[in-house]
Amino acid sequence: MSDVLKKYLTADRSTRIQALRLTQSWQTGLAHQDLPPALVGLLGELTAASALLASNIKFDGSVVLQLQGNGPVRLIMVECTSALDLRATAHLREGATLPPGAGLQDMLNPDDQGRFTVMLDPSGRQAGATAYQGIVPLEGDTVAAVLEHYMKHSEQLDTRLWLAADGHACAGLLLQRMPGESTPAGAAEQTGDSNETWAHCTTLADTLKREELRTTDTDTLIRRLFWEDDLLVFPEQAVRWHCPCSRERVAGMLRTLGRPEVDSILAEQGHVHIACNFCGQPYDFDAVDCAALFADDSGSLQAPGSDSLH
Repeated sequence: MSDVLKKYLTADRSTRIQALRLTQSWQTGLAHQDLPPALVGLLGELTAASALLASNIKFDGSVVLQLQGNGPVRLIMVECTSALDLRATAHLREGATLPPGAGLQDMLNPDDQGRFTVMLDPSGRQAGATAYQGIVPLEGDTVAAVLEHYMKHSEQLDTRLWLAADGHACAGLLLQRMPGESTPAGAAEQTGDSNETWAHCTTLADTLKREELRTTDTDTLIRRLFWEDDLLVFPEQAVRWHCPCSRERVAGMLRTLGRPEVDSILAEQGHVHIACNFCGQPYDFDAVDCAALFADDSGSLQAPGSDSLH
């Protein structure tokens, strides 16, 4: 069964509710990344959050979320497109280890110089045009707290997030107040009603335990929390893992390096091994593969280290 994101709206249309639980796409993303469990948890929470936020952008493009600092973890980055294709990566500093029980601030922000960056990147952006980028201090003890702080102070949107992840699944629940719902004639009354709805929904969601969020399917979770509420239900959206790396792209990069450099690697290692810097997917090229990269214009192959034609 594919992973999906589900959207709902309260009956008074004042509060957006979104939820997802990713297993297939998440495990695909982790397949080639060897990360400590605590870091897997942080990366998974940011991954779930990126899909929840990307599903609301009004353009064809992507949302990029990045946590960066001077701790043992130098970078956590997730990208999710408006079509909910996502990829995620995290990098430890060379030789770094994570202390037992390390939290987000311990991993990334021991000197209070850490940064949280949000980038909105339209796919049709013209050459020379810059994507929207917001950078704020890395404040908060959890990924949810970091994002809530950003949304409140940079986007002026009341947003609450509940996130949980491990090596098997990553999951998230988002509540967000809808802007501009009240009308001038009934503004006071509607504002009061929307405040009550917001308080009601957040109170229910605050009863969630991390393990419950991580292990419960979305339909069951929503019924369990909002069984008394008449929610408007929107079509679900499929979420999938997608890193644009490919063997063809790696081959193009090796051609750019040039034959002498590739021959040197072959002579030293017997093959060329390259892993995607983002997802860790490995690509191996043996001597025959490398010879094919530098075929002459007539289609003949040159063996590595030789000027003769075959």
